[in-house]
Amino acid sequence: MIMVNSVKATPDFRLILTFNSGETRCFDMRPYLHYPVFLRLENPGYFSLASVNYGTVTWPGDIDIAPETLYDHSVPLTD
Repeated sequence: MIMVNSVKATPDFRLILTFNSGETRCFDMRPYLHYPVFLRLENPGYFSLASVNYGTVTWPGDIDIAPETLYDHSVPLTD
């Protein structure tokens, strides 16, 4: 089961994610910001509050996104 170990939100609405597989990947949230559940994340200050809880990325106000979505729709980062 894929889980998120750490997250860093960037100013351009991307998430830099480390998964329990050891992979570091980048997920672009911009295509999701128009969905009603994510509208608050259009505020860069609010978006920057991303944290990891229970193996996925969450924000205050009970906003979260499935770890499978984060993994399946992200791209690997290389050093």
